[in-house]
Amino acid sequence: MTDNSSTLAVHAGESKYKFAGALTTPIVQTSTYAFADTAEIVEFMQRKAAGEAARHEYGRYSNPTQTVAEHKLAALEGAGRSLLFASGMNAITTTILALLSAGDHMVLVQGAYRRTQQFVSEFLPRYGIQATTVPIDDPEALAGAIREDTRLIFAESPTNPYLRVIDLQRLVGVARGRGIVTAIDSTFATPLNMRPLEYGLDLVIHSATKYLAGHNDLLAGVVSGSHQLLAPIEDIRGLLGGVGSPHDAYLLLRGLKTLDLRVRRQNENGLRIARFLESHPAVRRVYYPGLPSHPDHEVASQQMNGFGGVVSFEIEGDMETTGRFIDRLRLPYIGPTLGGVESIAQQQAIFVSLDPEERRRVGIADNLVRYAAGVEDAADLVADLQQALVNL
Repeated sequence: MTDNSSTLAVHAGESKYKFAGALTTPIVQTSTYAFADTAEIVEFMQRKAAGEAARHEYGRYSNPTQTVAEHKLAALEGAGRSLLFASGMNAITTTILALLSAGDHMVLVQGAYRRTQQFVSEFLPRYGIQATTVPIDDPEALAGAIREDTRLIFAESPTNPYLRVIDLQRLVGVARGRGIVTAIDSTFATPLNMRPLEYGLDLVIHSATKYLAGHNDLLAGVVSGSHQLLAPIEDIRGLLGGVGSPHDAYLLLRGLKTLDLRVRRQNENGLRIARFLESHPAVRRVYYPGLPSHPDHEVASQQMNGFGGVVSFEIEGDMETTGRFIDRLRLPYIGPTLGGVESIAQQQAIFVSLDPEERRRVGIADNLVRYAAGVEDAADLVADLQQALVNL
């Protein structure tokens, strides 16, 4: 099959001739799968023990609709295999637990999703796993954090909400030859804008809830990489039970078919909004890797095909002024997510914490806005922003 992402998004992983002649992949809504007789069970167990591809057994381990979605995701990511999870956080936590044991050490690159940070800093120490956090733009600090017991480097790029972009080649260079697994949360980038496996990273994780699904109607997560690395992660998924439902897999398949169309439009909208905001006197600062003013613009230009639909910016004013601006917007919804066809805006400070000291501790300014552009007409989005900025 072609390597073109638009064709892969539509056709990869799917048989042309499906059950009952259906054009779309059917939802196989069952929790268990029956065997014809005892001999078939014995054969199944023997093949499973030998590590050979076996049929479906029980819904906590696999489902035909889920398997098709995993094949499509692997093709889009350029991976040997993908595993689907019940949510993005479930994909992250299961992966880390599968790779680390008591006495191990991991490096977390600064800027990861706050719940990822919470899991690493509060949960893992209970089980004897230590972590060191390093800045995203300091390769020397990253190299200096490596210890004999380091087993994993985990990063996110672009980060939320300041959209910092890590140099993937430098990240891989630090881990190369040391037996350290490299994993990255690439939710904001999508496989359309960045394919970290091509730079030598081992694992790529997405909250499929966001851009991959694209319609704000499901929760899912995905981990992609080699068959060898995903095998223990699959075992832990079956043990902990974080598998997604057949219906969510079906909705994800539907969303993936328009991934290329949606992300291209969101890239265009994001860049146009960022340029408009940077020129507006009521905006103090804009954070968008597609702008030359962004600290990671050069590396983003080298390793990304597009800069995404998320634009973060600071209003000229305080928390009250920023809230007034948010409330004046007519097109975006106000909410905590992103990646869908509808634009969504939020005042980051309120969603992080109502405690000003806590906001300062995590580096979120009171006047920071995260604007996740949807697929609406860019001129309408800009006009809406313009009217909301008048006389704040």
